[in-house]
Amino acid sequence: MGKKKVVRPIAELARKARAYRALKERPSDSQKYALDYENMTRPYSGKKLPILAWEDVRQESRLFSLLAGLRLFGLGRLFTRKSWLSEHQEPCYWKITKVKVDYTAENMDHGKAWGILTFKGKEEKTVQEIDKVMYHDWRIVPKHEEEAFTWFTPVADTTPRHAAYPPLLRAMILAQRHKEGRPLSKEPIIDLHRSVVFNKEYFRSQEKAKEEGTPV
Repeated sequence: MGKKKVVRPIAELARKARAYRALKERPSDSQKYALDYENMTRPYSGKKLPILAWEDVRQESRLFSLLAGLRLFGLGRLFTRKSWLSEHQEPCYWKITKVKVDYTAENMDHGKAWGILTFKGKEEKTVQEIDKVMYHDWRIVPKHEEEAFTWFTPVADTTPRHAAYPPLLRAMILAQRHKEGRPLSKEPIIDLHRSVVFNKEYFRSQEKAKEEGTPV
């Protein structure tokens, strides 16, 4: 028979009270991301912005600085970023679907926003929370330019999918297959589009392979 769990209502109530107090004392976004433009530091954390960001901070706007001046806080409008415009030729933008404004902020220029992301011409199917809303490189796409901005002709992907192994590595793979009794008729190839997750099990298997030695 298992050990009976001891119920301690006072301790549980104290835990909930501490969690509630921590939630209430958590700083709002307007406090956390407030910026001293003279010293380029955030008063709450004391962190100084990188020098490369100073120009954008002085000339560009945060997402909610733009949303606060629009009707219905920009629902349905398109927003892009300066970094996307300079790095990608394909259209990259967010279409705003939901906005939660922090009304405690002085100019209501903080909060959370959700939308549908189109990145490099490919539109996501689900609504996501927009990240990096506090960055100073957001730009609104004017309504009369939305059609031209979103127009995009997909280009066929000509990137090779597979590649052959180098001769020595190919010989090692075939020798390992022969050692394990597997057929040698299928030529080993590298899948260039495969994503590899380097977790603990991967490194353990690598160490085990080193201990056993190579087939060749």
